[in-house]
Amino acid sequence: MDRYGTLEVADMSVLKRGMVIDVNLNPTKGSETGKIRPCVIVMNDTYNARVPVIQVVPLTAWHEKKTRVITNVKIVPSSRNGLTKQSVADCLQTRPIDHRTRLVKIRGELEAQDMVKIGDALKIVFDIT
Repeated sequence: MDRYGTLEVADMSVLKRGMVIDVNLNPTKGSETGKIRPCVIVMNDTYNARVPVIQVVPLTAWHEKKTRVITNVKIVPSSRNGLTKQSVADCLQTRPIDHRTRLVKIRGELEAQDMVKIGDALKIVFDIT
């Protein structure tokens, strides 16, 4: 870690599918999700190890209304995932990021059942059967 508490990632293979990472999503345009926020890596580990651009799903603060959206996945905080409050994985806001410039820190990793729910939501978003 550097003096700011940011994990320095020299080896791209450190980033794995299911990890919760803080990402600087600014600048944004229109209705895109912005600011520094936790995100979940959803790209497969083969690509995560080979390319600097990875696919993430931003997390936002939990609200009952947000869980009614079929492509939102409620995430409960735990010591394993590093979250401090209930969150929602907003699968409609999936986006590519260059981790070399946008990664702030690594928080932890989601449970397998959360990743299954996110995978199911992404299938709906991208119309994959």
